[in-house]
Amino acid sequence: MIKKVIAAVALIALLTVAIVQAVDKKSEKQPDTAKEVSANKTALTIGAKAPDFELKTLNGETVKLSDLKGKKVMLNFWATWCGPCKAEMPEMEEFFKSADKGIKILAVNIDPQLDVKGFVDEYKITFPVLLDTEDAVNTKYQVISIPTTYFIDSNGIIQNKFVGTMKLDDMKDYTSKLK
Repeated sequence: MIKKVIAAVALIALLTVAIVQAVDKKSEKQPDTAKEVSANKTALTIGAKAPDFELKTLNGETVKLSDLKGKKVMLNFWATWCGPCKAEMPEMEEFFKSADKGIKILAVNIDPQLDVKGFVDEYKITFPVLLDTEDAVNTKYQVISIPTTYFIDSNGIIQNKFVGTMKLDDMKDYTSKLK
């Protein structure tokens, strides 16, 4: 009988600890201010200012989006293991080689812990590949699936978003609509 009582007390204690921890975690997630509530609800939409960022390239150079003001930007998020990303890379390279000099391609890699350099060499990529080592830019741009590409006009405003594998004609079409 004593063993059953001890077991029941232990079970109740464990349940109490679990409930307290669950309540503590829930309260941690609640924003403290109206500003935090607003920040959490901010959606990245067409017509919004593109969030600025600064990332390193494979060569160690720093690229800052705001430094490209006055240029049209095709901002692509991709990963080395992504089949659709692999499918669009040759067409992105072809587009890069033929595109107007006022258009910049930035390819943000979201898995820099893998062999990005090997991927770039294999696909003979010559456009800038940026490494999102902290997953910060991917998060800012609310990328849910890859590849995802944002088209940003010369004023830094998001004009379009394309989710999925782009073809060369898509790239030409979307960039031709940028101011």
